[in-house]
Amino acid sequence: MPVLLVVVELWIAVAATWMYAVSADRILGAGQVPSGSTLLVLGSLVEDGSPGDYVRGRLDTASELYRDGRAIRIINSGNGSPEAGDEPAVMRDYLEAAGVPAQVILDDPSGFDTAASCRRAREVFGVRALLIVTQDFHLRRAIALCRGEGVDANGVVAECDCPSWTLVRNHIRETVFAGPRALLTAIG
Repeated sequence: MPVLLVVVELWIAVAATWMYAVSADRILGAGQVPSGSTLLVLGSLVEDGSPGDYVRGRLDTASELYRDGRAIRIINSGNGSPEAGDEPAVMRDYLEAAGVPAQVILDDPSGFDTAASCRRAREVFGVRALLIVTQDFHLRRAIALCRGEGVDANGVVAECDCPSWTLVRNHIRETVFAGPRALLTAIG
């Protein structure tokens, strides 16, 4: 049993180091985002046609970057199934209500996870470089996965008016589960 714990701890440490190294110097402040950027807004929980706290923070950041003239295209990537609430459609409605023109927004209803969103940005939408918009606990992994898919990715931290317990839960999930799984995706 102790050997298994050492192996698990080592895998978590290797994954964290990989994500940090691949995303180093790629997290930008809003004022550092180059004009003309394509944004990739990653989906999250929507309920009854409204974005949840996390995706709302991402969308608010994206609409602000658009208003500031830094974004010319926004890809909403998420689960487009009716069972999941059609994340991209809800995201589009929210952005349009915030004043982002419909022609600027692209919907990816098959972005079922971060790796798929990155791969589809390149394969379906022809994106070679983009700016990922998500919360800090998710950003390094998202940058690493997109770079692994051949996309020159940078990121910007989306704020979140989220309950503290969910932030703690997500930091733990990213460190213990999602990061190591992402490394497997990248090397597999």
